[in-house]
This record gives sequence, C-alpha cells and structure tokens, in this order.
Amino acid sequence: MTSTVARPKEKKAQKTQGLPPYNVVLLDDEDHSYEYVIRMLGAIFGHSPAKAFQMAVKVDTVGRVVVATTNREVAELKRDQILAFGPDPLIPRCKGSMSAIIEPSSGGS
Repeated sequence: MTSTVARPKEKKAQKTQGLPPYNVVLLDDEDHSYEYVIRMLGAIFGHSPAKAFQMAVKVDTVGRVVVATTNREVAELKRDQILAFGPDPLIPRCKGSMSAIIEPSSGGS
C-alpha cells in the first residue's frame, strides 16, 4: 500500500503596494510670463489661479517647483503636456514650451 503525503499549500504573499510616486518638476526660464505659467498649470493640472501663482513665484525664485506628485505613467503624461503646451504669446522671443522633468518623489514636495 502506497501512502501519499499531502504537501501544505504554499501561501503567496499578496502585498498590494501602491506605485512609487514621481514628482512633475517645472523648470524656470526667462521666456515665459507668470500669466503663461498660471494658465498652463490651470489647464493641465486644474490648479487654482492662486495656487498656480504661488508655483510661478517659486519656479521664478528657486528655479524649479514640484507641480504634481503621482504615479510614473501620469507624471510622464503631465510632463509631456507641459512640453507640448506651446510658446507664450505675451513674450515675442518665446519659441516654445517650458521645460519639465519627472523624478522619484522622496515623500515631500
């Protein structure tokens, strides 16, 4: 008579971790007005004029500002939308959109 020993079923660890956050960072330049930045941030991110103005001041004084923190896929999309927003009609020398990058978030913005 042959006996079979039932092996215990392996439990798979089911860790539901969220996707790592990424910052969308707007970079400063001299070819875009505050009005442009406020309009762009409102159109792409839905930021209020007051919040967009605060971000415009920060990018102008610090050189960069985190405009959103989200998962990588959305961060890439939002960065691409910034890069495609077009030139500032208020500044004749402006030839294109502002610059933006994404970077892993360290938890604070």
